[in-house]
Amino acid sequence: MTYPVITIDGPSGAGKGTLSLLLAKQYGFHLLDSGAIYRLGALAAKLLDVNIEDESAVANICQYLDVEFEPTESGVAVILNGQDVSQSLRTEEIGMMASTIAAYPSVRETLVERQRSFARNPGLIADGRDMGTTIFPNANAKIFLTAGAEDRAKRRYNQLMEAGCEADYSQILADIEQRDLNDAGRAVSPLAPADDALLIDSSTMGIDEVCQTVVSHLQSLKII
Repeated sequence: MTYPVITIDGPSGAGKGTLSLLLAKQYGFHLLDSGAIYRLGALAAKLLDVNIEDESAVANICQYLDVEFEPTESGVAVILNGQDVSQSLRTEEIGMMASTIAAYPSVRETLVERQRSFARNPGLIADGRDMGTTIFPNANAKIFLTAGAEDRAKRRYNQLMEAGCEADYSQILADIEQRDLNDAGRAVSPLAPADDALLIDSSTMGIDEVCQTVVSHLQSLKII
């Protein structure tokens, strides 16, 4: 590759999105939130009243997704067909639907090339679950960020409460644990760190400490 590609993989709620945004802003790189792409496929299916169990129909929708990620002061705006759908993507319902369609081989095949097209100069930060194993196996650096399920559930609960949304910690924890099982057990690209990934457990770390750990790693690899 003529430009650096850095992958950030791990389970939901580990802090991948925040870390990826910080790195993208720091280095001026493009950003890919692969989890959002699957959520977009799920949202598009819901908006079009397509049965989420119909793999062929969902794959057809995903083939024509018009997606952009636009950094903002408060995070990343996710644009679908010219409309900001960032808020709609954050519901637990869409998250579970996204995990479901991510297990479909035809959906994953359709979205693989779309995700790879985000890699361009001056560089890319790719946030997801199989960025370093399937989408960018030759990435310049691979990070696998994890944390305990309870820690991730607490973070998600606090995020929802701060946003003024109703939240049930027990349900959030149950959803995260079920999503972990789905992601780790799926036949296609199960959630697992790449052999050459740097593993970081963020359970007892603040985001600044996590970011500095990654920056030091990138510097040691002479990528940045």
